[in-house]
Amino acid sequence: MTDSVSQRALWHPRYIPVWALAGLLWLLSRLPWQMQVWLGRRLGDGLYLLGRRRRRVAQINLALCFPQWSETARQQVLRGHFQALGIASLELANAWWGTARTYQWLERHSQIEGLEHVQAALAHGKGALLLSAHFTSLELTGRLLLARHPIAVMYRKHQNPAVECLFARKRRQYCLAAIRRDDAKGVLRALNANQAVWYAPDQAYRARHSVLAPFFGVPAATHTATSRLAKISGAPVLPFFAHRLPNGGYHLRIGAPLAQFPGNDVHADAARINALIEQAILAAPEQYLWTHRRFKYRHGQGLPDYYHQ
Repeated sequence: MTDSVSQRALWHPRYIPVWALAGLLWLLSRLPWQMQVWLGRRLGDGLYLLGRRRRRVAQINLALCFPQWSETARQQVLRGHFQALGIASLELANAWWGTARTYQWLERHSQIEGLEHVQAALAHGKGALLLSAHFTSLELTGRLLLARHPIAVMYRKHQNPAVECLFARKRRQYCLAAIRRDDAKGVLRALNANQAVWYAPDQAYRARHSVLAPFFGVPAATHTATSRLAKISGAPVLPFFAHRLPNGGYHLRIGAPLAQFPGNDVHADAARINALIEQAILAAPEQYLWTHRRFKYRHGQGLPDYYHQ
């Protein structure tokens, strides 16, 4: 929304809650970081109690992905996940409005590995796809990576115009580009310009460019765009995952380019990508976005709808 009419429309009373929440997050981002983390956990506790629908989705996902775990173990991850969601709201605030004091603290307590892999990949002039996943800390860890290396990011358009305006505007302020996930041409332009592009293909996708691939052994609708983008552009695909550390900092790791990727079978490529994401999840299971309905869009394949009430 760039024209003046659209900008005025964003101040309609229906969007006042969005701007009020943005103002509150700005205020909270002024607090010391450790206090923000504590508040985020308490917010997550509240979300757990009040968010019955999302809690149910997360419970179903955890039961499907970890049937070998005890109910107590899954419940512990579930509670930790909602606390991670609460912290994520403060991470978002700091990604957009964080103070210099907060970033100095985060830089001292965070680790970034594998930047040399990005530099080596870009030396070939084909760009690079940073293959990631939807962990709760992605917004802030993206900013931490950007402090060390410029990247473009892909994102999903939000249905609320005011929220979409905030996300697109803020990401364009600190990224090389903010590209909607349905804009394949925009991604290819960034890769052709020899840019590194952050990309997370781990959400259920309903389109002809998706296949069923195992995710913790359960068939999941999986986007095949990673294979197609890599094949068309020649860009190497580098795994990039980040986790929140117990001390409040973060560990970011960029791996070497995937060998022999893409292959000749998009199903095998999708399964390979899901397996990489599984490994990253096991390092910090509570930090993955379990409230997303990962196993939807399967009814046309004769598979059960786990989320139907």
